[in-house]
Amino acid sequence: MTNQVRVVIVDDHPMVAEGIQSILESYDDISVIATLSNGRAVIDELDQLDPDVILMDLNMPDIGGLTATEIVLERRPETRVVILTMHDNPEYIASALSHGAKGYLLKDVPTDEIKQAIDVVMKGERYLCTGAQGSIAPKDDGRREALTEREQTILLQLASGKSNKEVAGVLDISVRTVETHRKNIKRKLGISSTAGLTRYAMEHGVLQGTGVRL
Repeated sequence: MTNQVRVVIVDDHPMVAEGIQSILESYDDISVIATLSNGRAVIDELDQLDPDVILMDLNMPDIGGLTATEIVLERRPETRVVILTMHDNPEYIASALSHGAKGYLLKDVPTDEIKQAIDVVMKGERYLCTGAQGSIAPKDDGRREALTEREQTILLQLASGKSNKEVAGVLDISVRTVETHRKNIKRKLGISSTAGLTRYAMEHGVLQGTGVRL
């Protein structure tokens, strides 16, 4: 059938992945093209699979769901990632959204809600299950937005004196992606200059134990 949504399921529990696959394959407009057991697998096979939607667990061996989400979206920003997890902690949900996830589902949602979430994110909108919606209420407590793990890695590279092009080469991403991360890091930290980023990295121990001398 044409115009099927290409879905990849990433979960380290085979029974969970198979159950979700069985549910989704009952819909004519969805094609489950792969079930994978960890974040590294989906990163390695991303270009070959060319998914529209990835249903991503959070806690997995090797590379977890948050880091995998960030790397996937660096390489293929058009991919929609929906987190499917047991964790309903507001910090998990907020972190998933800050890493670029378009949806967040708890594993105990009704089966048809998974299909509903896929439909919504395919329209370019965000989908949060009922259990997740209350966690994204606006907060104005004066705290800075936390850097993601990937942003911390890029901050380390920039603070050690590398140019955007050099960082792109080290991390195997585009210069444009590095520039986007750099802008986000500056925005989150309230810092406007590269010197300020370096100073922040020194003051907060980002460079400790790396062998970097400034």
